[in-house]
Amino acid sequence: MTSTQISHAVTTARTGDQAAFAALAEPHRRELHVHCYRMLGSFTDAEDMVQETLLRAWRRRETYEGRSTFRAWLYRIATNVCLDHLERHPRRPGGDGEVTWLQPFPDRLLEQAAPPDAEPDAAVVARETIELAFLVAVQHLPPRQRAVLMLRDVLGWSAAQTAAVLGSSVASVNSALQRARATLREHLPRRRSEWSPAGPTAQERTVLQRFVEACERADTDALAELMREDAVFAMPPQPEIIRGRDAVIELWSSALAGPTAFGEFLLVPVWLNHQPAAANYVRRPGEERFRALAVDVLRVEDGVITEVLSWEHTDEFPVFDLLGLPTSR
Repeated sequence: MTSTQISHAVTTARTGDQAAFAALAEPHRRELHVHCYRMLGSFTDAEDMVQETLLRAWRRRETYEGRSTFRAWLYRIATNVCLDHLERHPRRPGGDGEVTWLQPFPDRLLEQAAPPDAEPDAAVVARETIELAFLVAVQHLPPRQRAVLMLRDVLGWSAAQTAAVLGSSVASVNSALQRARATLREHLPRRRSEWSPAGPTAQERTVLQRFVEACERADTDALAELMREDAVFAMPPQPEIIRGRDAVIELWSSALAGPTAFGEFLLVPVWLNHQPAAANYVRRPGEERFRALAVDVLRVEDGVITEVLSWEHTDEFPVFDLLGLPTSR
């Protein structure tokens, strides 16, 4: 919409026109989802917070005075909705650093998250602010520091704008940002700047293809060659983290081959959080079709896999549906 159309829609929405309000708010739904996701680390919780944001915005529509863009006003509400949620449902990473509530965000939905071209600060979702390592590190921050980091470093808001959102002072915001950055550095991978380019690399695509082929062949030796010695594996929401290539391969071996094998595997390359991933289907003995099992998200450094995070397809988190994939083949 043009600025004139937006102004007219705002005036109409404030009188109680739901269609006009929807025309203003709906184009921002997915980017608000990403913002809430960064704050909470959970795809499904973030969806709920977006619904609460839009409901709260509708109820308070008369308070929008046009001093900022409508988009900025929605972000202000969304940030405080997330802070309220975190106050009601406090979560802290486990002693081993595990974030059991972590969920991935499919790239096909991230593509919908850029704000409309008419917005002056329109931008795509940067990989460095959506990759899983960043999400995990953010969960170590206290909620208000988390909000400051999101508004200042991710959205590029000024200290004054951020202070207004949080009902705080500029000095307090600047102090919180310094502490948040320091904590973030402690929890991010040491060589993160080297493995987080703007988009998928040829190396990542090659490693992903080799991973797919090795899993389908049940070739644990080939999988071992793909993994760094200190690689880790986890399956949120389970709290256990398997550390070390040998331990990971030993665990996978029982699922891929031998008397405890799940069956025949079929893997489909996909992308979540701007990272390479594989959707796992399995055809169990006696079955005719492959059924959705889980999605593995890989972190690749220097041509080897350093981390695999896996999410089982469940009714609570139907990750194959989010990827737009069928649940059987």
